[in-house]
Amino acid sequence: MTSIIHRSPLPEVTIPDQSITDYVFASVDRHSDKVAVTDGAESCYTFRELHDAVRRLAGGLQACGAGPGVTVAIFAPNIAEYAMVFHAAALVGGTVTTINPTYGVAEASHQLNDAEASWVFTTPMFLDTARKAAAASQVTKIVLIGEAPATVGTSDNEGAASDVTVVELNSLFGEPITQVPLNYAEHVVVLPYSSGTTGLPKGVMLTHRNLVANIAQLEHAFTATEDEAALAVLPFFHIYGMQVVMNMLLALGVRVVTMPRFDMVRALELVQQQRLTRFFAVPPMVLGLARHPAVDDYDLSSMKQIFSGAAPLGKDLAAKAAARVGCEVVQGYGMTELSPVSHCTPEGWFRPGTSGVTVSNTEIRIVDPDTGTDLGVGERGELLVRGPQVMKGYLNDPEATAATLDTDGWLHTGDVAIIDEHQHVSIVDRIKELIKYKGFQVPPAELEAVLVTHPAVADAAVIGVADLEAGELPKAFIALSPSAATPSLQDLQAHVAKHLASYKQIRALEVLDAIPKSASGKILRRELRDR
Repeated sequence: MTSIIHRSPLPEVTIPDQSITDYVFASVDRHSDKVAVTDGAESCYTFRELHDAVRRLAGGLQACGAGPGVTVAIFAPNIAEYAMVFHAAALVGGTVTTINPTYGVAEASHQLNDAEASWVFTTPMFLDTARKAAAASQVTKIVLIGEAPATVGTSDNEGAASDVTVVELNSLFGEPITQVPLNYAEHVVVLPYSSGTTGLPKGVMLTHRNLVANIAQLEHAFTATEDEAALAVLPFFHIYGMQVVMNMLLALGVRVVTMPRFDMVRALELVQQQRLTRFFAVPPMVLGLARHPAVDDYDLSSMKQIFSGAAPLGKDLAAKAAARVGCEVVQGYGMTELSPVSHCTPEGWFRPGTSGVTVSNTEIRIVDPDTGTDLGVGERGELLVRGPQVMKGYLNDPEATAATLDTDGWLHTGDVAIIDEHQHVSIVDRIKELIKYKGFQVPPAELEAVLVTHPAVADAAVIGVADLEAGELPKAFIALSPSAATPSLQDLQAHVAKHLASYKQIRALEVLDAIPKSASGKILRRELRDR
């Protein structure tokens, strides 16, 4: 069977053999006095200050025994010090696992145990959870980023481990060190956790080469001048925020302005105050930019581009946000297992509704998910990706690795995609989320993109519910726009009918206060099904 391989239309790039830290700070001398990362209020580091702090913290970590074979967990929101801790651990040859700071004790301890972490870096707000999670793991040291409470003892903390030491970050700075020699193609530098294409969250093993390669691969897809600044509200514990926002922008000399959590008004304030040029977002944020009344109250003229990822973005919504903000709204595609980018929209290449073109040094195929037969232009099938950004595998899970990464190096994404005659790729849904209605495949994302264009609908999610006659019925969950009257099922069906084929129609409706989403903006369909 002949494979139909689609190669990137962008030029090949050279991928240097170096650590992610050396790569990110390679040009630090060129803009040493420029602000590298700030929260826009209290914390601020120039590129020189940040680089020096990384090397001094690395020296302290090494003196305390951290190095190859040691896993360091970061359990913190987006703060200026996140990059410092990440790269200090990488510099000594350690492995970083990034944990969602909103996790409860059970979730955090599961990741700590699975990743075999022995250090945890956290902030005062999350110290209590970190200590309790450490009690159920092999963690021996918690490092506090920020001012410690009056007491950091464990005797008053029910469930905390008495043998876990809590220290402040400032106490760890030592003599600067240089990079520990490593095999960059093999050494796992970061373990973000992902549900992958199946099952519970798994540790995704990404090497220094994976991370370096993926930033290098964006050379012809994303260009930014060194006088630019970007909003960093996408969580650094997630691969999108970690790589595209934190590491790539620092490597390019772009000022990174952090936000610990998303608040539309605060985001707009930062755009105006910091003269931000780039806004990295997920679809719910783009929806807010298109509809939130406060948008009109701020000067957003500095904005050059809004970049959306993590979930499909409807072209109508993108157009509304672009018109309102006054800049281009584009989207890309990736996943944790791809470090994370495989598709991006270079400036001047925008095509509505697509995730852009395949990035440099990358090949893709579109295949029939049932037969594995390769499909051509305009046909829907599973997206397969091969390139230097593809993960090493899942931690301690060879079965899941083999199910996702085949022997020829193709990563099976689990996403349904189409490639058009211009080599642009559109992600139309997840294979496992397609609704089978009377033999027809109904993509939830397509319905959701139409539903949110209704003036009464602020957000929407669609799932399939079992039905004896039809197999599955598409059920919509909606959150209402402010002051909007609740639309009837018939109202929304009439709206959908204007845009989609008759079988692509919602058959049931439920109104919620909010659509459940993950920190990266993905709809939590499992929660909706559990209802």
